[in-house]
Amino acid sequence: LTQDEAVKLAGEDPDAHTADLYDSIARGDFPSWNVFFQVMDPRDAEKYRWNIFDMTKVWPHADYPLIPVGKLTLNKNPSNYFADIEQAAFSPSNMVRGFAPSADPMLQARMFAYNDAARYRLGVNYQQLPCNRAISPVYSPYQRDGFMTFGDNYGGDPNYVRSDLKPVAFVGSQGASGYALGGHEEWVGRVCGFTSQVVEDDFVQARAFWDVLGQQPGEQEALVYNIVQHLGGARPEVHEKAFGMFSLVSPDLGEKIKNAIQAGYK
Repeated sequence: LTQDEAVKLAGEDPDAHTADLYDSIARGDFPSWNVFFQVMDPRDAEKYRWNIFDMTKVWPHADYPLIPVGKLTLNKNPSNYFADIEQAAFSPSNMVRGFAPSADPMLQARMFAYNDAARYRLGVNYQQLPCNRAISPVYSPYQRDGFMTFGDNYGGDPNYVRSDLKPVAFVGSQGASGYALGGHEEWVGRVCGFTSQVVEDDFVQARAFWDVLGQQPGEQEALVYNIVQHLGGARPEVHEKAFGMFSLVSPDLGEKIKNAIQAGYK
């Protein structure tokens, strides 16, 4: 969609994409997405040319090729929108056995924030709701009680560690299924190991994206138009800084944005 088409559609039918998804599934035209992994050796992470957790960059496919792992397909519409959708709570901290989070600051923040938002929205026992509870059996008597508790609440099992009444065996460095749980968990560096500064590497991928758009008629113009619609109302001194920043991506991009704003692009 172009910017003008999106604005028009939002006014006529703000739920157009939701309706399109529902109708596609209903008629058997199931939407699907291929899922890929990228794998990096922890030793590479320490010496890579930029911080691997920089949210403004992707790992180059030439260095770390996409590895296909499966396909995600939506093949069923909800029968009760509130029970199945409104009460759903997704979080990156929900992991299957064998997975562990990286030290990515954004991931670590989301692992807390998503669950915290769900507790506020749905209650402390949101993970017991049918749409959120685990498919595989889970034994965790340390997470219990609270408003709207489901089931038997673990009965009389103790809710503290090292109980003699019902001892619990914890998984050590070797998982219950035989896989190793150890990871790249020893980090060497200052407390603040990464500060964000504007350097040439920050513009490499943005420049490549601009060049790719140039291979498709009208795409560069559409990007300039979208940027100008948001930047146009800013103060002149902000304009000048923005022109300079976009020119570091491509002098052509900076010039196009500058000319459009100075010409009163609308």
